[in-house]
Amino acid sequence: SQTPVKQSPLSEKLQSDKGYYWFLVIYLVILSALGSFVNDMYSPALPAMCHFFGCSVSLGQMGLTMGMIGLALGQIILGPVSDRYGRKPVLIGAVSLFIVAAVVSVFSPNIHVFNTCRLFQGIGASGGYFLARTIPADIYSGRPLAKLMALIGAINGIAPASAPVIGGITADAFGWRGVFVVLAVFAVIVLALSPKMKESLAPSRRMTGSWMNSVKGYRNLLRNSNFMIHVCYKGVALGMLFAYISASPFILQTHYGLSQTVYGLVIGFNALFVAGGSMLALKFHPLKKAARTGAWILLVGVGAQAVALYTIHSIWAFEGAMVIILFALGLIFSTTNTLAMNEGREQAGEASSILGVAGYIVGAIVAPLVGIGNILHSTAITYVILAIVVFICSQASSKLAPDLDK
Repeated sequence: SQTPVKQSPLSEKLQSDKGYYWFLVIYLVILSALGSFVNDMYSPALPAMCHFFGCSVSLGQMGLTMGMIGLALGQIILGPVSDRYGRKPVLIGAVSLFIVAAVVSVFSPNIHVFNTCRLFQGIGASGGYFLARTIPADIYSGRPLAKLMALIGAINGIAPASAPVIGGITADAFGWRGVFVVLAVFAVIVLALSPKMKESLAPSRRMTGSWMNSVKGYRNLLRNSNFMIHVCYKGVALGMLFAYISASPFILQTHYGLSQTVYGLVIGFNALFVAGGSMLALKFHPLKKAARTGAWILLVGVGAQAVALYTIHSIWAFEGAMVIILFALGLIFSTTNTLAMNEGREQAGEASSILGVAGYIVGAIVAPLVGIGNILHSTAITYVILAIVVFICSQASSKLAPDLDK
């Protein structure tokens, strides 16, 4: 079984080697960005892809769903594998799979083959995505963990901000296939930098014995009510983000007439509010207060957005409400990530897997739902339901014992 350790030897090295500390921060940002790029970068091309393949909007959006399923499935499998064999082997194998799937998708003859490739892209990207949460929990706990994860989250706001911009420009210039060529090149860069990253899970801390220990680890975490409350909190909030990613190309491009490039610029600007909320979360004492504040702000923003989508039909009203929603999500993401990983850090691989899977389960459900019927109305309804569930989770979280604040 895995032996819990209060402090990783690597954390002591990071205190004296600031150069490696900042390399680690940037590299973890890049790893996390790979997970974001899987959906964000090609979302501007969704309407054009539906036209290219001659498929419905919902079938086109299934590419988002398949990517999310892959991200979820990959984390379930790779979490225990990384606890047993270390983080670096999992990273290298997962990114290699992503590269292959991205290249194959370029030659897809129909939407069904493309969506299958999206599943494997998600599995490949999941390695970097969950390791960006797992590695910090290997090294730190408490507020130092919160600081590192908030810093990564804030800088990583560049990923969802830049991905649609890059994707929109690339799609306008080279078509949707060009987007996946760029994704493959980005993954090659991630792979090329991997030798410099030091293994964060010492052999003495790795899981041994039967693979059933992994099942027991998942079972123990699922029975940990504090951990699961924060997992549900983060998961439903992340589902809100995925609903936005799925609906926004059709609202902003098809309904309001933006080009793919302008759409990318708008989405990139919006993403900066997620980064701002993530960084501001560190100013709250106790830390849990940031998520509670975010839940209240989210209710206000979603209420305004529902009115805008149903009655106002103005791109400015849509944008005004959307930046409020995204700022609130930033507050929630940073805080719930830290609270959940601090609860489950003794089994960091499995904990990170569960935390990531929760969001993609919700995301996989809501992504096609926002495309049913009138997309403005279905999006508004989806937002309202998710915001109510987020608020319920915030109330459950606030009743728990005082959170980490050291």
